[in-house]
Amino acid sequence: MLCALLSAGCAGTEAAPAPADQSGPSPLTAFAALGDYGTVDYCSLLDVAAVAPGATAVPTFENCRAELGSRTVLVGPLAFDADPNIKPYAYLGPVPDGVAVQQSMFNDQSACTRAITFADGNRLDLSVTDSGAGDPASRCGVADAAVGSALATITAGKVGRLKFPERSWGRVAPCALLESPDLDTAAGAGSQPTTGLTGHACIRGKVSFKLTVETAPPTGPAETLGGREARVRVAGAFCLVDTTQPAPGLPGRRELAEISEVETAGMAGDGTCALARTAATSILPRLPQA
Repeated sequence: MLCALLSAGCAGTEAAPAPADQSGPSPLTAFAALGDYGTVDYCSLLDVAAVAPGATAVPTFENCRAELGSRTVLVGPLAFDADPNIKPYAYLGPVPDGVAVQQSMFNDQSACTRAITFADGNRLDLSVTDSGAGDPASRCGVADAAVGSALATITAGKVGRLKFPERSWGRVAPCALLESPDLDTAAGAGSQPTTGLTGHACIRGKVSFKLTVETAPPTGPAETLGGREARVRVAGAFCLVDTTQPAPGLPGRRELAEISEVETAGMAGDGTCALARTAATSILPRLPQA
């Protein structure tokens, strides 16, 4: 009887329907897309047959390099720093939620560069470069195809992993080799090591140390530093020391260790290279021997 008198109130006590799920897909971060940055096989992101037919692709620790004649396609590296050269553009392919595809105007006379920027701000750089005249429209068509290949692989969850055998420099934590007090003079007093995104590079003050796979034959005279055959060269404000070893698991390839010393007061010279040699003498003996 009470419910009959208060029928409206009784009806109002029924549970309301659950709201529809409006959360949508989660914005895609670089880690969700690629997993462990230190073991990404960047060549798994590049469908060579579709993007650069006939090219030879070489995986390194931080990118994939595919070459055919005068043209080079690079997938990688990962970056997190702001780049004022990167601008929006109208990429026509499908893009995951939270991801932007942008272009870089840097060196656009000979290269076409794209950036896949993830929801966390980290980005994957891709570029197509011609050492000759080349055709800008052709370069950028290949660059867009490389972007589509990378995004398709990521969306399908098929990003490959590098495997580093025993004695590979891919297993080395480079910052551990920059902590020695022997590097105080070369790096700068009070400097501390800072690792890169992939874990295969480290910077301490004026000294940088990178481990990867060699993609070009060494040039210049050889000398012995830290018990290894090394080559010293100047590149602008940097003096670089390179050494290599056979790459375990990559027949015919060599791993590269590169140490650089930056001159903060102009172009690198003999004094800069003396500090680079000092750094190499400390670092190189502690690398495993293949």
